[in-house]
Amino acid sequence: MSKYSSVSHRVPTRHNTCAVISPVRRLGYALMLVGLSVGTGAYAQPEAVSAPPSSVEQGQTPLEEAFSGRPRRAPAAQAAVGAPSGTKFNLDFRTMYLGRQNYDGSETESLATGGWAGVKTDYFLDHFSFGATGYTSQKLHGDPDKDAALLLGRGQHGYEVLGELYADVKIIEGLNLTVGRKEYDTPFINRNDSRMTPNTFEAISLMGGTKVGSKGASLRYGLGYVDSIKERNSDEFVSMSVDAGAEVERGVIAAGGLYKQGGFSLGALDYYCPDIVNIGFAEAKMEFAMGGGLTPRLAVQFIDQRSVGNDLLLNPGDSGQQYGIKAELPVGRALFTAAYTNISGDIGMMSPWAGYPGYTSVQVEDFNRAGEAAWMLRAAYEFKEIKGLSTYALWVHGSAPDATGKHARDEYNFNLQWSAPEGVFKGLSLRLRYALVDERAAASDDLTDLRLICNYLITF
Repeated sequence: MSKYSSVSHRVPTRHNTCAVISPVRRLGYALMLVGLSVGTGAYAQPEAVSAPPSSVEQGQTPLEEAFSGRPRRAPAAQAAVGAPSGTKFNLDFRTMYLGRQNYDGSETESLATGGWAGVKTDYFLDHFSFGATGYTSQKLHGDPDKDAALLLGRGQHGYEVLGELYADVKIIEGLNLTVGRKEYDTPFINRNDSRMTPNTFEAISLMGGTKVGSKGASLRYGLGYVDSIKERNSDEFVSMSVDAGAEVERGVIAAGGLYKQGGFSLGALDYYCPDIVNIGFAEAKMEFAMGGGLTPRLAVQFIDQRSVGNDLLLNPGDSGQQYGIKAELPVGRALFTAAYTNISGDIGMMSPWAGYPGYTSVQVEDFNRAGEAAWMLRAAYEFKEIKGLSTYALWVHGSAPDATGKHARDEYNFNLQWSAPEGVFKGLSLRLRYALVDERAAASDDLTDLRLICNYLITF
């Protein structure tokens, strides 16, 4: 799924699977991915699930993950020698290939390797902690005339950047003030980590949480000012408004909260960028225990975007809304999902600082153009015979948008992923993602998008 909408000033970061790339060449790239990433690791720490946990797409941040940040403490036994007890180090080695054949027949193609290295100290004097992370992406293959995969910088050049450098002040237990460059995860300001390196932000934020009542309920909340963003394929921080497409510099004031009790949650966030745009987001989720091991889940969301102040990006009075509903049914090792979204108002939805959080936003298209409605069916499965192997396939059927000359689309995705469940390679994951987008009633070509990803995470 990509950050930019195909109808906005920013074209989604969709990478086009070069169907014209020879099978031999694709196989060679796949072998390179494995070789470059496996040779680096030692003591990896993993993520292997026994069943598909959700249908959230790579690059998105569900609301329940907002306001949490990274784990603030590591077990004392993992502390590095000479470092404060609980100091945590992360190394992430990543190699990725992206090839795409676009609607107009042009090609996009890149192969890169890199990742990041970071440290987060434990709290000095029980109140002050510091973090830093360096990121890099280096070119293995990429012709300048096939740029735009967003794995490398402009012109298919490698880059390195100090993307995180921050202070974390624990005011009281459960309430933290963070200042500096940092990764954040909320629906419309997040890492969008679906390429080589994530978005990071220069911001000041206050986040906390508390228990509510005696029945296990909790409330998490956050308030912050975000001044600038480092895009995932960039080594520079730019103003949030400039990144959105305006010619003036403005930051974003963000605030929201999330209430959760058992299988029910309700939350909302607001993002206000003066003279540029105001984005409101609300979502509710609930689970229904039906017996027989069946626990279906239902989620609904609402998004409102509108021009504000001096209207320096959108036209005066422009606004747009999205309504969405999603149902999930876990059955043993399978997860079945159905979703629907509808865009109304004057404009399509924009997501300038994150992956778009709509339920029908998938690998290539966001299905968020003005007047567009979309339906999604998805099935995922976690294999019992091969530990760590999972797959999913989905279909999104989108209607024609309001704009003349634009066409209805269908997108088909297939994903196959293996995460080493144990042993020396624990923390290693190999992933294949393929997408086909059919523009119905259009004279243009179909779009195809192939991604091969090898990731190795080490935490100590």
